[in-house]
Amino acid sequence: MTLDAGLFCIFQPPGAPVAGSAGLPGVRISAAPAGREGVVSISTFRNDGWLGGGDGAALVRVAQGPAQILVTIYQAPDAHAEQAPRLQVLRLSGDPTVRPAAPRPPGGRVSAPEASAELVAHVQSTGDVGARMGEWLGVRGSKLCIEGFSIAPGAGLPASVEECLEYQAVLGRDWLSPWVAGGGFCGSRGMALPLLGLNVRLKGKAARTHECQVTASFVDGSLVGPSPGGMVVQAESRAPLEAFQVRIAPRAAGAAPPAGAAQTPGLRSASSPGAVGGSAPATPPPEAAPTPARRKTARRPR
Repeated sequence: MTLDAGLFCIFQPPGAPVAGSAGLPGVRISAAPAGREGVVSISTFRNDGWLGGGDGAALVRVAQGPAQILVTIYQAPDAHAEQAPRLQVLRLSGDPTVRPAAPRPPGGRVSAPEASAELVAHVQSTGDVGARMGEWLGVRGSKLCIEGFSIAPGAGLPASVEECLEYQAVLGRDWLSPWVAGGGFCGSRGMALPLLGLNVRLKGKAARTHECQVTASFVDGSLVGPSPGGMVVQAESRAPLEAFQVRIAPRAAGAAPPAGAAQTPGLRSASSPGAVGGSAPATPPPEAAPTPARRKTARRPR
């Protein structure tokens, strides 16, 4: 595939065939064997460049065009050519070197995250920043977009963070990244692709013993949350994410986890003004007043 200079997103459209047990059909995006070094850079959710059906994407930056990338499609031996995955190419920017201008936070460049950081985010024009659970990650009001993040609580969960926590990022309208296990990085670094929101949820034993809440602020000034875990948190305007806060605490004795919270990643929070979708808790209708009984009167014979 030949691309001009710029920033591109290559993905399988919604409804693409889901890979079977053998991992087929599948697509792999890589640099062309005879390509010039440093001209093309490729970033995918998986390190091997493999795109899963329906949820995979590759960000391709071409510094000097035209340049070529290698697109390899894998199918089962008995598959027909018309069943091959169909790819869509979306041009995000015509100039690969352009980044939106934005002010730096007070005090200049933020230093690298400390080893004790439980949340890490890659922030536009800043780099990686860190925070502890319950603290704000990113700077509210800075208008600096978060491009990727990871969450790894240091203590308190009943099992390893990979078994207790997962999250995903909002990449575009009705477009969510694949679920990433706790401790893994979700999003991108250095691709100038801001996230539009996030979804964090507990799973396994942790979902029964703990509860999670997420609050987020966006570059348009909107604030969404706190929202329960398992709900997509994003601004109604779909403005880029600039900061968020995650709180995880033991569940109150006798309290049951919210029904379906871990099985409905597409739900969106409506816990504050500016949230998308959702609805307020249903209020039971007032009980109707009982209808007075009709009195029976005996008819006198004439």
